[in-house]
Order: sequence, then structure tokens, then C-alpha cells
Amino acid sequence: MDAVIEVKDLDLAYDDFVVMNGINFSVKKGEIFIVMGGSGCGKSTLLKAMIGLNPPHKGKVLYNGLSFWDEDERSRQDIMCRFGVLYQGGALWSSLTLRENVALPLQLYSNLSASQIQDMAAFKLGLVGLGGYADFYPAELSGGMKKRAGLARAIALDPEFIFFDEPSAGLDPLSAKMLDDLILDLRDNLGATIVVVTHELASIFAVGDNAILLDADTKTVIAQGAPKDLLANSKDPRVISFLTRGEKQGAGR
Repeated sequence: MDAVIEVKDLDLAYDDFVVMNGINFSVKKGEIFIVMGGSGCGKSTLLKAMIGLNPPHKGKVLYNGLSFWDEDERSRQDIMCRFGVLYQGGALWSSLTLRENVALPLQLYSNLSASQIQDMAAFKLGLVGLGGYADFYPAELSGGMKKRAGLARAIALDPEFIFFDEPSAGLDPLSAKMLDDLILDLRDNLGATIVVVTHELASIFAVGDNAILLDADTKTVIAQGAPKDLLANSKDPRVISFLTRGEKQGAGR
């Protein structure tokens, strides 16, 4: 299948400080693509360039052949309306109920009636296992439930592309496993193309179809491929060390 996301010769920098350079990869339709690497390697900076928060220093990010940062503001907004983003902290509005949080993008970017929006918000909460929590506030939820509520809002507009920033961060193993299962279900049921930024090995091996490994020392991509294939076949000690946490037996064997 043709790539629906392409990153070409991307350089990322904050003023004179270079974070990453020469990043190239592509993501196929319906793929779960992992951006992995240790702390400080530039994973979240790359994500920000992909979703429109920070422009790259150089290079291109293309969606279905359209160069995102070369488009005008209105065209970029149109592309961004096809994004769903689950931020690391959930980023829910604390003064709104879960139903109101999920309804917000529908109110802003859809032509649905008020009753249809309420029904759709309830439906999206049901998809992530929070059907009975529509009138709860974020402060009344556990960490895992907040992540799932944030995911319900991220899929409110049936996005073509869904981005996850460290989705398992701060979660216990059971909650992290439930979120991994949700990611797989969304790909299968919605047909979305998914990009996950993470350093969590369990999630990487559980959901990843393809991946890149960023390296903070060389400031570039040092490996690309299916995570289990990289573990089985890579000869680079940096790759093996990351994918096994330094242990001889990797989590994906």
C-alpha cells in the first residue's frame, strides 16, 4: 500500500540547538507506527512537528501527498481536522464532564445537532469502556480512565490519523494493557492510521507494525522496521540494548 504519511529529510531544532536531523520514514494506511527511543532523544519534538504544533527546522511532513508545512494556514487546519491526538496527560478540561469534553470538538467542527452531539459523545465514551461515566469529571477518574476519556475525545471526529504521546506513561501494567488493546481495536474498527510515541517495550511489541528508533547521541534514526524483526535481526548493540533493556533475552523473543 502507498504511504499516507511521509517524513522527508526532517531536521528538528530549538534555535541553534539541534534535536534531530535527517529523519526519513513513511507510514502506510492502517498501520500502527512506533516512534521509539530513550528520554531526550526527540520523540515528542518529532510528534509536535507532525501534528502542527512546532514547525521543523528543515524538511517535509506529507499527508496523502500534501506537504503540511508548505500549505497555507487554512489548508493546514483542514488537514489537522483529520487528526486525533491523545496527549501524555490526557489534556482534559477539568471543569467539563467527560461527555462535555468529548462533545467539544463535535460542537466546533461538525454540523450535528445538539442531541446528535450528545449521542455521539456517549457512543465514543462507550467505545473506550467509559459508557457509564459520561457525567463524571476528570478529577473523579483514575489515571487509566483519564487516558481512555482523552482517547474518546481524540476519536470524536472519526479521524484518519491518530497520534499517541507516551500513552502508557504513569499507568499500571493492567491499565497499559487495556490501552494497548484499545489501540488495536481502533485500528481494526475505524481503519485509522496510528502513530505512537513511546519507550515502553510491552506496548512496542504488542501493537507495533513498524517503527523507528531515535538516538540522542547521533541525533538521527538508527533503526527502522517491525520491532520484533529488529530484535531478532539487528546487529547494532544500541538497538539490542534498547529493545532488551540491556538484558540478554528481549521482551519480544
